[in-house]
Amino acid sequence: MSENLSRKLIAAKYVSGEMRPGEEIALRMDQALLQDVLGTLVMLELDAMGVTQVVTRPSVQYIDHGLVQSDHLNADSHLFLKSACARFGITYSGPGNGISHPVHMERFGVPGQSLVGSDSHTTAAGSLGMLAIGAGGIEVALAMAGEPLFIPMPKIWGVEITGALPDWVSAKDVILELLRRHGVAGAKNCILEFYGEGLACLSAMDRHVIANMGTEMGATTTVFPSDDAVRRFLEARGRDDDFVPLAADPGCTYDLHDHVDLSSLEPLIALPSSPGNVAAVAEVAGEPCWQSYIGSSANPGYRDFAVVADIVAGRRVSEGVSLDINPSSRQVLETLIAEKKLGPLIQAGARLHQAGCNGCIGMGQAPAAGRNSLRTVTRNFPGRSGTREDAVFLCSPETAGASALTGQITDPRTLDMPYPRITEPAAMPMPDAGFAHGPRDDAAIRPALLSTDNTPTLPQLDPIPNRIDLPVILTVDDDISTDDIIPAGHALPYWSNVYATRQFAFERVDESYPAKAAAEKNGHAIVAGRNYGQGSSRENAALVPAIMGLGLVIAESFARIHWQNLVSFGVVPLTFADPADRKRVGRGDRVRIQDLRTQIAEGNDIRAEIEGRAITLKHDLSPRQRGILMAGGVINWIRDRNEAA
Repeated sequence: MSENLSRKLIAAKYVSGEMRPGEEIALRMDQALLQDVLGTLVMLELDAMGVTQVVTRPSVQYIDHGLVQSDHLNADSHLFLKSACARFGITYSGPGNGISHPVHMERFGVPGQSLVGSDSHTTAAGSLGMLAIGAGGIEVALAMAGEPLFIPMPKIWGVEITGALPDWVSAKDVILELLRRHGVAGAKNCILEFYGEGLACLSAMDRHVIANMGTEMGATTTVFPSDDAVRRFLEARGRDDDFVPLAADPGCTYDLHDHVDLSSLEPLIALPSSPGNVAAVAEVAGEPCWQSYIGSSANPGYRDFAVVADIVAGRRVSEGVSLDINPSSRQVLETLIAEKKLGPLIQAGARLHQAGCNGCIGMGQAPAAGRNSLRTVTRNFPGRSGTREDAVFLCSPETAGASALTGQITDPRTLDMPYPRITEPAAMPMPDAGFAHGPRDDAAIRPALLSTDNTPTLPQLDPIPNRIDLPVILTVDDDISTDDIIPAGHALPYWSNVYATRQFAFERVDESYPAKAAAEKNGHAIVAGRNYGQGSSRENAALVPAIMGLGLVIAESFARIHWQNLVSFGVVPLTFADPADRKRVGRGDRVRIQDLRTQIAEGNDIRAEIEGRAITLKHDLSPRQRGILMAGGVINWIRDRNEAA
């Protein structure tokens, strides 16, 4: 029977469950990826579960988010993580090495292997034909300890690529076109699988751009075939032996289908403040530009910087525009120097920053309030840049480079110059500085964790009660992101400290939330619209409100990872059986549910009462998730299971 590539990859890692869309399946994970601010919680969770040696190979901890050392907090965190890597047998990639996703792809990506990561953009490794899935940190910790990763079986969405990219159009425009068509939740519980003759003009790093931002459509992951483009990518890095050809079978079918003719595309841009708010650059050309930011895991390849270097070569950036160059890795920076592409950027007036996530996550390069910032980053959620009143546009390096020259949003096709055609060097450097490989011998001496006041022990969570009577202290609209729940930027150095992070909870939505939560000694509830918890996989957005007393979230729908994170930390996620009921619930209303544990155990409908009105709520929990929720979260569930054994 002919099979698409996604189902073949899933079948190769299949442990249990029915491979029918919506049914929970269990997958074996080969590799694990951690970034620093979420990796800290993973290390604490591994310690809480009594793990002595991780089984995923490789498991890599990257220092790429918390790089700004304006005080001791980030430096302390780096020491803690390095000690944890030595303790658990994890490879440590230190500050300056670069962003986890491109660095992992360069060094450790292997076609056909599975990868779980504590970052929603782990999906970028699908560019090499990997099955790469982002998850909450506690799920990553379990996978590293040898447990399967559980996900709802996705629908497979085939995207046929034909034609060739016109001049001044690049991979960022491909994913922006799909976001324009389908929005930020259009691919929820789907795998985007790309195929077709048009892939021949997309390099492995071009595919990384698309696979990375498939997450912005809500996709579980993105899959590309492992073909000649992947072979060339691995050969250039001296990793020929890791190449494995992989493709869908001829005549295979897909649950959903789309088609992109590359030759029909034009430069696109996502307007503030959503990746799904996409328009043609030509439609907004002429608007003032105050910052052009090049870099991030969304456009991390050598060509993404080199094309801007060629655009500005011999010219000057427009007065008043900050052209920020944020190298994605030490390797890319070294190559830009060797290929004489860094000089033209600096001479044109660009500002060079250290290799890492930086401005993408609101750690540096924050724009002036209310001033347009064009960025080649992943997301433009309100305030994510580090500036509360920001105006961030997402675009290609070509559009950002052209706009830096003119001082206004510019369709790069209007520049009076030939399109720079960039060819990646046949051999790419692989500097080894900044890496430390944890011991793999179970008998090796394990160092103690270098804990600080900013890495406290995780709290003990209680099992859910059988009866709840909770006030609704917050109601929110559609597409609330995890950035809205626990922000990045100024709050990021505290992410490892769930107690200190309480002060930042929902500050962009309702600054009074911490005080209201503290006033409700017996807990509280939140009511939300569609796609609640979109964006980052940060489990802080579930755990921190949980320790503040959040016991119940009722939404029209949830983003996949945040929904699982709520379950993992003992917060009950329910949906409205009738979406119209959402409008009938306001702040101050009380939600009462009798026999909650019994109702969850026996079916999917939950009988509730809100201010004396009977209402039907629903859950989509698997039997495994029901057990986790009853126990008050994953750590309790694991402990109880081990004690029973």
